[in-house]
Amino acid sequence: MSAKKKKKKVKTQSEAEYIAESRDLYEWIYCLLVALIFCVLIFVFCIRLLDVSGTSMVPTLSNEEKMLISGLFYKPKVGDIVVFKKDEYDPNKALVKRVIAVEGQEINMDFDNGIVYIDGVAIAEDYINELTHNKLDFIGPKTVPEGCVFVMGDNRNMSIDSRKAEIGMLDNRLILGKVYFVVYPLSSMRAIG
Repeated sequence: MSAKKKKKKVKTQSEAEYIAESRDLYEWIYCLLVALIFCVLIFVFCIRLLDVSGTSMVPTLSNEEKMLISGLFYKPKVGDIVVFKKDEYDPNKALVKRVIAVEGQEINMDFDNGIVYIDGVAIAEDYINELTHNKLDFIGPKTVPEGCVFVMGDNRNMSIDSRKAEIGMLDNRLILGKVYFVVYPLSSMRAIG
């Protein structure tokens, strides 16, 4: 084999290696971009990571805990912890509360004894911080309208919730999602509900 052919063969092999390495790099970049887009879509449409702000859900949730929520195919049920936005109260803040009653249920409260009644029956609330003595604007009994829920914080006497006129009966369309997990701090990581 002549020296000229050898040199051309070496050059061709080097170009082939360069092209193969470039293709590998392109494939890695492509995979990373697809994974990034997939993660963004998951976090925009399926799950969200939000901070707890305040003490209205103590002892269930604490201030500055981070929680995973999802609103995908979600229909509110009694006992669920939900995140919602109510512009009339605060357009810049998402609120976290527990669903106490759903459409068609009647809610009433005995503030002297701290008892909440749904359809005339006292509900067992082992998750609350203290009995419900703070009336806010609530005058009952009230029936939850269609497409709405009645929400309250677990720290009843330190919570602004459906008892307050600015929040009232919460339209289901305002619910961003249900809280499924607390993910931070790691020592508090747990499933909710």
